[in-house]
Amino acid sequence: MFSFDNQIRVRYADTDQMQVVYHAKFIEYFESGRTEAIRHLGITYKEIEEWGLIMPVVKLTIEYARPGLYDDLLTIRTILKELPDSHSIDFHQEIYNEAEKLVCKGTVTLFFVEKATRTKCTMPAPLREKLLPYFN
Repeated sequence: MFSFDNQIRVRYADTDQMQVVYHAKFIEYFESGRTEAIRHLGITYKEIEEWGLIMPVVKLTIEYARPGLYDDLLTIRTILKELPDSHSIDFHQEIYNEAEKLVCKGTVTLFFVEKATRTKCTMPAPLREKLLPYFN
């Protein structure tokens, strides 16, 4: 299993009139978690795109447990429970507040797609090699 935590501070612009994080912002926070988790492995989304691949989101589920508030320091936990063996990858994500209380959780499914042909493909070998030690 691969797990990576990163943090983000809630900006005023991310909140509504009640200084509560607007619900759709958590999707952006999930994206930050995925991007930083892959960067932690030594690969960037930019590199993946340079390899001729894109990773569109094809499914997203999210459950809210409590509000995120203006100026909270949130921890985004990004987890891969399984090493993908097909064209899809499931990122399980959890967001915690500073009191380590769950704010929300969800799963985001992305496909590996060849950019030029828009056809599904498997995980690129360099990414697979970086993840393999976490699953052995």
